[in-house]
Amino acid sequence: MIIADILGHEVHRTKHDADAYDPADPSRQFEYLSCLQGGTFQIDRLLKKSANKRAKSLERITRNATIYCVLFDKQCPLDVLAIYKVPMDVMLRDAERKLDASSNEISHVGFTIKWAQQNGKVVYSKPA
Repeated sequence: MIIADILGHEVHRTKHDADAYDPADPSRQFEYLSCLQGGTFQIDRLLKKSANKRAKSLERITRNATIYCVLFDKQCPLDVLAIYKVPMDVMLRDAERKLDASSNEISHVGFTIKWAQQNGKVVYSKPA
């Protein structure tokens, strides 16, 4: 709810939907990946094999207009330090690359803060 409030989104209330949506166009959905300073943004339980199961698990990325990587303050975990807007296709490409390289059938795919900085655009930073 903290992130949606900052970005002007509405929060989905069910577990298996995207995290939020555009109130002006509910078909535009958004996923929020968050971490504390020093951590990584992560999508868990992505399936590697079986084209159908893989595509279904990757819908957690592809159903979204945009992915937001949200960095929280380690010392004050309710304070958002920065929000990076990452294009869905960029995150999908790297997630698929990481899945292909994984030796596991089920993978947790991580994205570093540096990756978000390099591949995303800052849409919020905590005022000084």
